[in-house]
Amino acid sequence: MASSLLTLCLLLVSLTSSALSATPRRPVDVPFGRNYVPTWAFDHIKYLNGGSEIQLLLDKYTGTGFQTKGSYLFGHFSMNIKMVPGDSAGTVTAFYLSSQNAEHDEIDFEFLGNRTGQPYILQTNVFTGGKGDREQRIYLWFDPTKAYHRYSVLWNMYQVVFLVDNIPIRVFKNQKELGVKFPFDQPMKVYNSLWNADDWATRGGLEKTDWSKAPFVAAYKGFHVDGCEASVNSRFCATQGKRWWDQTEFRDLDSFQWRRLKWVRQKFTIYNYCTDRTRYPQLPPECRRNRDI
Repeated sequence: MASSLLTLCLLLVSLTSSALSATPRRPVDVPFGRNYVPTWAFDHIKYLNGGSEIQLLLDKYTGTGFQTKGSYLFGHFSMNIKMVPGDSAGTVTAFYLSSQNAEHDEIDFEFLGNRTGQPYILQTNVFTGGKGDREQRIYLWFDPTKAYHRYSVLWNMYQVVFLVDNIPIRVFKNQKELGVKFPFDQPMKVYNSLWNADDWATRGGLEKTDWSKAPFVAAYKGFHVDGCEASVNSRFCATQGKRWWDQTEFRDLDSFQWRRLKWVRQKFTIYNYCTDRTRYPQLPPECRRNRDI
């Protein structure tokens, strides 16, 4: 009897744990013009399939980019991207959220190109109150130039989760009780761009962009935005607590998601600011709870 009761208790704990977390809702693919507008170099954006897919072009004269029409305070934001193929050294393909003031908040995906045959590097970063310096770099477990893959940000009052094909690769928790700033009161636009950064992007700037390979082309589709739209000067979301990403199951990862994140950490991480004792002799306070170490 005792054994049966123990088994039942363990089952209930397991079910409760599973119920307290959930995978983000499946993104809804929409045409480019539903949520986005070009930002600069309009002639370097090519529209395909009625605007359901676009290509960004980078040449020696300019890169290009696009941004959301609105600003958002929390939500779920996704983009399907196929990276620049071949020799992409010096290029950066970016998908990020950013507010518009001096002490800005920012949530970054940056894909750093490389010489032919070398793997892409995905760099993530989080800025709060104008301060960043929280870089993490990983190799991806697939070739991001061969097909589209989905890159997503889930952002609520409790955490920011970076996802690749729905696998968590990084979590940034709200730890205000530790004195760590969290992006919670500055609406952000979503930006995407392709640009030249050969002064730092590949091997610290040692590998320069080979302009004989231009134009460099990155492809985007999906254009999913599911956020609380707010004016740039808003300090809170009018529907705070009522949207699906506010609910209890999205306040933390579940045990399976944490295991997937651990897998990424162990197999693919090549740089983590939390373990860089040259830059940070003392462990940054947010690292332990974010399970960055």
